[in-house]
Amino acid sequence: MTNVEIGIASIGLILVLIQLGLHVSIALMTVSFFGVVLIRGNVDVAGHLLSLAALESVAKYSFGVIPLFVLMGVLVGVSGLGRDVFDVAGQLFRRFRGGLGIATVFANAVFAAVNGTSIASASVFTKIAVPELMRHGYTPRFSVGVVAGSSVLGMLIPPSLLLILYGILAEVSIGDLFTAGIVPGLVLSAMFSIGIIMLATFAPGFVGRPQEHSGPGMGVGEMLLRGLPIVVLILLVLGGIYGGFFTPTEAGGVGALGALVIAILKRSVGLAEFGRIIVETGHVTAAITFLLIAAHMYSRMLALTGLPNAMADLLVYYDLDLLSVMLLYLLVIILLGTILDSASILLIVIPLILPVIQVFDVNLVWFGIITIIAVEVGLLTPPLGVACFVIKSNLADPRIKLSDIFAGAAPFALIMVVLTGMVLFIPEIALILL
Repeated sequence: MTNVEIGIASIGLILVLIQLGLHVSIALMTVSFFGVVLIRGNVDVAGHLLSLAALESVAKYSFGVIPLFVLMGVLVGVSGLGRDVFDVAGQLFRRFRGGLGIATVFANAVFAAVNGTSIASASVFTKIAVPELMRHGYTPRFSVGVVAGSSVLGMLIPPSLLLILYGILAEVSIGDLFTAGIVPGLVLSAMFSIGIIMLATFAPGFVGRPQEHSGPGMGVGEMLLRGLPIVVLILLVLGGIYGGFFTPTEAGGVGALGALVIAILKRSVGLAEFGRIIVETGHVTAAITFLLIAAHMYSRMLALTGLPNAMADLLVYYDLDLLSVMLLYLLVIILLGTILDSASILLIVIPLILPVIQVFDVNLVWFGIITIIAVEVGLLTPPLGVACFVIKSNLADPRIKLSDIFAGAAPFALIMVVLTGMVLFIPEIALILL
């Protein structure tokens, strides 16, 4: 086999191993190790490559942002802020057609600004929003669909762990990625809300016929009291980053401390609970650490095969322009989303595509945002659809099938495809704040 053939075979083998149930980091490390052995014919070289990848991937100041934001997200989850923001949003939008669905989108957007992961959002709002939506007359299919759809905001609105992962892999400023994610996140939230209003108006059979809210509802004072903690935390973290007071890593530490203070004031965390939170944070951080080490080794192996350079030469040979390359790339991303989770897609694709896309001198911040949006479509598409599986595992209602969740999430996946096209043809949507 030539080196390029080894590179192509490695990608296929990685996909097969992941589908057989092997953890993505182990699959990447194993294939990369033996790929280097085949290329160089020396086990010692492969071992040295692994040790360098392990050191260079995590021995960075920017890596410290991961455990800090994970800790903040876990603390926010246990402090009950998700319930508070959902109740406040329900009060704000209760007069709109499909108002509780819009409230779910709004609550997910706000929760995303202090959480950073779609999976946590899906888990929290499955327990909070789905029962309330169904109680007010929304169909089970729409109830789970709006939670699945709006949960993807957690990976686009900063601080997003997926943006952090991309930033580390592509060596792009995490602060710039956070800034670039704001407008697309807000646009997607608005598109979801408009979509819900249109569905409630023109497809009431899909949405249901919710009962009208009556009575005085929640007072202004109670709304302020319940909404203030999460607003303060958002201003502390994102305001600190964009105001130039903190680096993203420092903001993660300040945010984690702020979330801890809020959890203590709400009496949500005791000594035993805090110990569990630290262990959970360690587990998540360790998993991400292994993923980064594996991704760095994989990128080094690909460089040795010469596959990225061969792909760039192929683009020159066929005279493909940037739009053609991006359309093919996005199609591959969305197709991979049907069988792989978001992190796996980034780890496999980014080391392969970056040398190719840099031929066109594109803005890697814009490229990262459009990649994240396309990757997140995969959270809602069968057969894998991670967000849909998370919702199913957290549901206590056996009447709702996995197929119902996928069907309910379909309109939101379509809206995300539309946003992907918008950002592709109008880069200013992502770059306007930079």
